[in-house]
This record gives sequence, structure tokens and C-alpha cells, in this order.
Amino acid sequence: MNVRTDVGIGLPIGDPAALLTWARRADAGPFSTLGLLDRLVYDNPEPLVALAVLAGATARIRVQTEVLLAPLRDTALLAKQAATLDRMTGGRFVLGLGVGGRDDDHLATGTDLRTRGRRLDEQMAAMSRLWHGEPYGDGVGPIGPVPARIGGPEILFGGFKPVALERVARWGDGFLCAAAPSWAGGLFDTVRGFWKDYGREGQPRLVAQVNVALGPPDVVDDARARMHAYYTFTGMADRMVAGLLTTPGEIRAALAAFADLGADEVMLYCYGVDPDQVGRLADLL
Repeated sequence: MNVRTDVGIGLPIGDPAALLTWARRADAGPFSTLGLLDRLVYDNPEPLVALAVLAGATARIRVQTEVLLAPLRDTALLAKQAATLDRMTGGRFVLGLGVGGRDDDHLATGTDLRTRGRRLDEQMAAMSRLWHGEPYGDGVGPIGPVPARIGGPEILFGGFKPVALERVARWGDGFLCAAAPSWAGGLFDTVRGFWKDYGREGQPRLVAQVNVALGPPDVVDDARARMHAYYTFTGMADRMVAGLLTTPGEIRAALAAFADLGADEVMLYCYGVDPDQVGRLADLL
């Protein structure tokens, strides 16, 4: 299959110790990126720590948070962590950011769910200054290290509402789209419109995400169960699981549809923990 977009792997969270196997197999090709989601009050690995380990075990592939819930984190420390990963990976780190919508995550960190978007904008302003070598402010000097990429790592924003899509043009380099092709086209167009309104040069990087499970019935059943548990808090877990792509034909069709919409990359997000899926997905491409 000749895919016009890059294809990445969204890593499962059910077995952190297995992620080294996933990462090494994906690094062998043909995949472009390793993505890892973020939750706090859940049984998942912390993404910045996990991706640091995976970056050290790979040589080529990008490592990406998909998405990191920035409002839960201290701004200065996050800026330092992101710059460190960017520097030590030689620019292979991509910082995907979102606001998070779970009450318990925000309760655990003492942050206000109602003002999470405003907090993210404030965080971006501060991190942008720090990544350009400017002082933190109020008697506090610069916070290093200097990122590998001028101005900081590549920033992608996830979300669906206009304020989130506008944030791509204000602060970011691109958009992470967790929507089906039938919905994604409109979101892509809105992001491109904001990009133009802000006078940004070039085009935003557009990254789509689809949930997949490829293998025998036990692999698919495992993925469905883990995905359902993850999305239970939304009240829409059944609908989310119904969208899981489980055949080569379905996955190829989604890749082609996103390519037609102009996606630069499609992340094949896996919930089942069987690492042999990496080889099956590679063969599909």
C-alpha cells in the first residue's frame, strides 16, 4: 500500500514494561512517531518519563505526547522537562497538549477544571519565553536547557472547540485530531482558517488519530475491553469502542480518507497490548 501520509503508532498503556518492545519494533520501520496518552488518576505510565525511556531505546522515530494535560502540571518544570527531552532526543520530541476533562485529574492536582483553558494559554506564554532563553520573571532568571529546536519542541494541540482550534494558530505548529474523517475535514479547515487569520506562514501540521486492533480475536477482544474501561468516564464508551478498526481494509480506508483530507500523519492508536500488532500494521502499509 502506498500511503501519502506518515503513519505513527499510538502505544497501549496496559503494560508499561512491554513498551520497549513496541518502540524498538516500530523504530525498525516504517512508522514515523510513537504516541502516548496522558491521564493522572488512571493505571497508565506517566508519558514524559515513559517517552524518555523509549527515546533512549530508539534512534530514529519521533516520540510524542498525545496529549499531555498541561494544566495539571507546574509550568516552569514542564518547560524544563520538554526542553530536556527535545535536546536529548535531537529534536525527536513532539509535545502534544490538551486541557483534560476529568474532574478527578484536576482534584488530584488542585487545579480548577473551569479555568483549564485559560491556564493552558498562560502556560504557553511562559514556556515560549523560557524556550527563547528569556527570564521566567519576578526576579527569576532563565530556565534551561536550550531546546534542540529554536523556540522549543514542536507543539501540537488537541481539541474540538473553536478556542482549542484557534490555539493551534496562536501557539502551536499543528493539530492533533481524534475524530473520524467525516468530522475531521471541517476541523482541519477551521484550523487552516485560524492559521491564515493569524498570518502564519506555511501550513499547520495536521495529525489524525484512529483506534485500531489488528490480530486474532483475543487481541481484538483485549483492545475492546481496555478501550471501554478507558472511556467509561465519558458515558460514551460503547460508541467509542464501536469505532475501533479491526481489519486491514478498514485501516487502509481510514488512511486513504485522511490522506485525501490533507493529513500529514495518521496515528494508529492501539489499546491491545500484543506487540505483534506492530508487525501486522507494518505489513499492512
